[in-house]
Amino acid sequence: MTQLSSTASTCAARWKMWLVKVFSVTYFTAVCAAQVPQNVPPTPTLKLLSPWLDVFENESVMLSCELDSDDWKFTWYKNQNKVQYDDEQNLEEDQSSLNITSVTRSHQGGYACKALPEENKKTPKPRVSKVPDFNPMYVGETVNFTCKVHVSSGWEYQWYKDGNKLRDTSETISIHLGLAHKGEYWCKATRGETTSTDISAKIQLNILGYYKRGTCFCVSPEIPVPSLKLATPWLDVFPTESVKLSCGMDGTSDWTYTWDKDGQQVRADIVASFDSNGATLSISSASAAHAGQYNCKGHLKDRSLSSSSSSGLTLKVYDKKPTVILTQYPEYKVMFPGEPVSFSCHINVSTGWEYLWYKDSTTLTGSANKYPISSVGITDGGSYTCTAKRGSGKEFLSVSSQPVHLEVEGNKPKPLMTQQPDVDKVYTGESVSFECKVKLSSGWVYHWYKDQTQLTTNSSSFNIHEATLLNSGTYKCMATRDKTTYSTEHSDSRILHVSDTKPRVTLMQNPLHNVMHTGDSVSFSCHINVSSGWEYLWYKDSNPLAVSGNNHTISSVVRTNTGSYQCKVKRGRDTVFFSDQSQAVRLDIEERPLAEIILVTGWSEVFSTDSLVLKCRVQESQDTWNYTWFKEEQPINLLSEKHTVTPENNPEQSEYSCRGIRTGRPSYSKPSDSFKTKNLLLKRRVLLSISGCIFFGIIAIFIGCIVLRVIRKPGNGEDRPEETELFLTMAQLKDHENTPCPLVQYITDAELNASSKKEAGENGTISGDTTPLPISSQEDQGFKGQVLLLHIRFPNMYEVNRLHHPQFAAGVHQSPEPFYYLWLLPVKETGAEHAETDLLALLE
Repeated sequence: MTQLSSTASTCAARWKMWLVKVFSVTYFTAVCAAQVPQNVPPTPTLKLLSPWLDVFENESVMLSCELDSDDWKFTWYKNQNKVQYDDEQNLEEDQSSLNITSVTRSHQGGYACKALPEENKKTPKPRVSKVPDFNPMYVGETVNFTCKVHVSSGWEYQWYKDGNKLRDTSETISIHLGLAHKGEYWCKATRGETTSTDISAKIQLNILGYYKRGTCFCVSPEIPVPSLKLATPWLDVFPTESVKLSCGMDGTSDWTYTWDKDGQQVRADIVASFDSNGATLSISSASAAHAGQYNCKGHLKDRSLSSSSSSGLTLKVYDKKPTVILTQYPEYKVMFPGEPVSFSCHINVSTGWEYLWYKDSTTLTGSANKYPISSVGITDGGSYTCTAKRGSGKEFLSVSSQPVHLEVEGNKPKPLMTQQPDVDKVYTGESVSFECKVKLSSGWVYHWYKDQTQLTTNSSSFNIHEATLLNSGTYKCMATRDKTTYSTEHSDSRILHVSDTKPRVTLMQNPLHNVMHTGDSVSFSCHINVSSGWEYLWYKDSNPLAVSGNNHTISSVVRTNTGSYQCKVKRGRDTVFFSDQSQAVRLDIEERPLAEIILVTGWSEVFSTDSLVLKCRVQESQDTWNYTWFKEEQPINLLSEKHTVTPENNPEQSEYSCRGIRTGRPSYSKPSDSFKTKNLLLKRRVLLSISGCIFFGIIAIFIGCIVLRVIRKPGNGEDRPEETELFLTMAQLKDHENTPCPLVQYITDAELNASSKKEAGENGTISGDTTPLPISSQEDQGFKGQVLLLHIRFPNMYEVNRLHHPQFAAGVHQSPEPFYYLWLLPVKETGAEHAETDLLALLE
C-alpha cells in the first residue's frame, strides 16, 4: 500500500495485504477486519533544497522526499501526474531527490512524492534518532541515541562505534559528550539467533566535521564566543541619534542573547529595544545615559547553556550637537564677476556626514563638504550657511554654521593712487611716497608704472627716499588678486616734478611797527609761494618756538616778546626737507603808560560842596591825551580830562576808572586803578570832626595840667592821721650813728655770685625776699667792684621818677605791695660811701 504526501489517512485494506506478505495472511486478515491497525504508514516530507520556489529559466531546482525510516522507494508527481523524466531531471539512487538542472516553462506545476516499501528486502533496516535534536552540540552536554525497527517487535539492539561493539544493548543509549566520543556510531537489531537487520545509517561524531553520506553530528570542543558588531556606522553619536548593535554566533541561529552596559544588564524601554532573539539592540534616541561599554552573551534555545561575554564596544555620546564651521576660499569679503570661490563646511568630530547648503535660507544642490562657484556673478552674492547630517532612516542634523557673507561688485574696480606729500613739485633730496589702494576689498598684488614702464615693486606703496631729477615722470598703478589673478583697471596718473632749487621763505609782520607797547597785538606770517604740504618752524633770537602753522600771532605782547623773529618750512616723514630761513624781523616792546585818577576836591572843600571832581592823567608821559571814563567798568560818554561826581549823577556811589587815548602811538594807556566815591565826602567830614575834637581835647588837657600844677598846694601834716611807719626816715637814720644804716647793704661780687647760683641757677638773676632782680653785666654798664642793693618804700610814682639820675645806672622793679621798689645800684670806683651820700642827698 502507498500514500501521497498530501494525504493524512490510510486505507486499512491496503495495510492488510502488506502485513500478510510479511507474517501470515490468514492470521492478520481477521485482526485487520476487526480493528484499526496499530502501525500507521509514515507520511513522507517534501522539502525544497534550492533557495527559491519562484525561479527563472535556466536556473536549477532541487526537491527532496524524506521519511524517518529506510527501505522506501519514491515516486514523483507533477500536477497529480507521474513525472516523465528527461535530461534536465535527475534522480538519486533511491529516487529520494529530484534535481532539475535547467528550468523551463514546462517544469512549472505542483510537485508531490509517494513512498513505497522495497518488497525485495528480507529484513528491515533500523533507524537511529537522537534526542535532543541539536546540531552542533558542545562538550558537557548529554545526547540520547535511539535505535528503532518499525516492523514487528522483540528486537534486541547492538551499538557500534568505529566498528567496535559497545556493551550497551538497550534501545536507547545516553552519552555525556566529550572529545573522546569522536567517531562513527551505528546500530543493528537482532531477534532470536537467526534474524538480524542491516546496520543503521552511521552517525559521525566528528569535531566540527561533516559527513556527506550520512547524518553529521558535530561536537564543538568549547562553547563559542558571540561576536558583537556595530550595525550603524558610528560608535560616537550625538543626542537623539539612533544606534544599532548586533550579537551573533557563526554558523548557527539557535541562540538567544542578553546585553549589559558597564556590567549592568540592559533592559528594553521606550528608547532601547531588542529583536525576537535579542541579537540586535536598537537605541532610537541616544543620550548621555547610553554612553558606556556594551557586551553580549549567547544562550542556546531550550538548553541551559550560555556562552562567555563578547568583546566590548564602547559607545560615546556627545553632550551637545556638533559645531559646523563654514570657511571661504579665497577669503575675500568682496569679489568681482568672473572670480572663482569655494565654500567648505567642516565638522571636527565623528564621520559619515553629508552636507546641506543654503544661500539666504534657500537650499542649494550638493551634499559634499565643498560648494564651489567657478565664476561668480551678481546673483551669487548673499549669505551662505551649511548644515551636516547623517543617518539613513532617522536623520540627525547638526546646528547650522555661522553665516559667511559674499558681496559681488558689479563693476571692475579702479585703484586709488595717493601721493605723500600731496604736492605737484618736490625738491632734490626729499622723500616721496605713492600708495595704491583698492577700496572695499583685499588680497591684491600691486603693479607700478612710470612713463608706461613697469617697475619692480609689488607692494601697495612705492617710495622714493631721496628724489633726483631722474625721478620726474608720470606714475600710475594697477592690482591683481593674489589667489584668483583677477585684474583691476589702471589708476589715474600722477605727474611728479623734481626741482633742484630750494624754495624762498618770506616773513611778514602785521601791523608793521618796529616798536610796540605791552597789550598790543602783532601777527607774523610765513609765506612760501611754491608747492604745498609744508610745515612751519618759528624762531625767536635763533631759539625754536612751540608754534605751528604759517601764522604766529601774539594777542597781547609783553616786554619778554622783544626779539628777532624768523621762520622756515619743512616737509617729509622719513627724510625731512628743510628750506632756508627767512629774513629776520625785529620786534621791540615798551611798557604801555599807566593812567591814574586824582581827586581834585580838597579837604578844605568838604563842608562847602556836595560834588567830587576827579582828574585823569597818564603817568610819565608828555604827550597830549584824551581820556575815556568808566563807571563800574562801563564807558561814560565823556572825553574830558576831569569828571565831576554829584549825588544826582552818582546816587549809587560807584567805582570810577579812566584810560588815556590819542591818535599817535601808543594809541591808549593802561586803565587806571578803580576810584571809589562811596560816602567819600561824609567820611572826610567825620574824620575832620574827630580830628578837631581830639586836637582841642589835647589842648584843654594840657592847659588843665598847667593850671593844676600852679594852683596845687602841699597839704597840712596836722590834718593827716598818724600812720605806723615801718621804715625809719633819713633824719632818724642820721641820729643813730652806731646803728648800721638799714637802707644800705654791701654785697661783694663773691656773695652776689653765690646767691645767684644758689637761688636762680646760672641764669644771671638775683632774687630778693619776694621779687627777682635782673642783673646786667658789669662790663656792659662800665662799673667795677661792689653793687649797692637798696630796699626803699616810695609813697607815689612822682617820688620814684625823681630817682632817675645819670650818676646811677639803676633798675626799677615793682614789688608785690604797692609802691615798694627794688633798686640795684652798681658803685663806681669812687666807693660806696660817695654813692650813698649822693643817694641820700637825692632822696632829701
